[in-house]
Amino acid sequence: MTVYNDASGTDGALRRSLGIDRRRFLSTCTAVGAAAIAAPVFGASPAFAQPAPGPGHDHGHGHGHGQALVPAHKRGIILYTVRDATGRDPLSTTLPSGFRAVFKELARYGYKQVEFAGYGQHANAPGGNNLESVEGAKLLRSWLDDYGLRAQGNHGFIPGSWPLSPSDLDQFKRHLEIANILGMDHMGTGGDPTGSAYRADWDVAADKWNALGQIAHRAGIKLYTHNHDAAYGFLLDGGPLDAQGRPTRSSGIRKLEYFLKVTDPKTVWLEMDVYWAHVAQYKFHSYTALDGSQRENIFDPAAVVRRHNKRYPLFHAKDGIINTASGDGYDMVPFGTGVIDYRTFFSRVGQSNYRNPMVEQDTAPSSTDLAQSLKQARISYEGMAALRK
Repeated sequence: MTVYNDASGTDGALRRSLGIDRRRFLSTCTAVGAAAIAAPVFGASPAFAQPAPGPGHDHGHGHGHGQALVPAHKRGIILYTVRDATGRDPLSTTLPSGFRAVFKELARYGYKQVEFAGYGQHANAPGGNNLESVEGAKLLRSWLDDYGLRAQGNHGFIPGSWPLSPSDLDQFKRHLEIANILGMDHMGTGGDPTGSAYRADWDVAADKWNALGQIAHRAGIKLYTHNHDAAYGFLLDGGPLDAQGRPTRSSGIRKLEYFLKVTDPKTVWLEMDVYWAHVAQYKFHSYTALDGSQRENIFDPAAVVRRHNKRYPLFHAKDGIINTASGDGYDMVPFGTGVIDYRTFFSRVGQSNYRNPMVEQDTAPSSTDLAQSLKQARISYEGMAALRK
């Protein structure tokens, strides 16, 4: 296994002092008992959870003077947020339906970038139900151009098998061709490289991603993996073995830290979902060390981005409110209406002309309010535009 190191290095220790005191955290919670358990984790650094905004409080998203933290041409959205709108039958409603009408609406709100979550829409929408083809990509590109939008990525096909089968390789190359037609700089997936906790499985995943990354690189595309909370948990890489011969303890390195170490920084990239990174901070803050002791290690997402500065060209900008009754610690809300301090986060990671933050809200579609996802997409755009240094 080749170990790759970028210039900034990886030390596996993400320790930072608490940026929010216990009293301020407790004030955001309704269940004091539950809050007392979560308090050491929420607000573990200045970039994380802040008190819930009250009336007249702009949650750090000031509408006054100052330079925009996210330049206008970098404000994007993943279309999964409005998947009900792209999948809606345009013959059944006056609401925007299908890719073309949704592009027009998102551009009206001010968005300049989109990230795809597949290329399917309703059969009655212009172009038909499946635009996952060269012809479909050309049609999508024409609509993007019409409304001044830039495609930056897609949560699409990454082969599951390894070694690659001929059919998987052909399909992967077809997706790269589609990405190039759409004008994307990046192509990736919505899943983690592996769901395993064991180093051996991450080594296999790294081999696959390094190979795919080389193919994408030759096509002029940056291959990326989008990650959820589990990937920021601790790697099981030592200590006594279990009955299946697998390690039971951790050196303290997190799974994605290890993945960054053993993948090529020139060909493998990452998209951080900032919401799920905060969930990881809430859930994965201690581990059993190789000597059997319990150790505390508070996850700091911004520190990882700074350490691997150029490997995070994409973000999912997803907001949340604290919910200590949830196993995740948060509930999703429109961007700018939650407690995740994006003003501090984006200030810490810098590189505003390099990063591409995509608004995402998994819970935006509603079966009772068919316009909700687009309304919340507009709220989220305004929240992103309001971020100021």
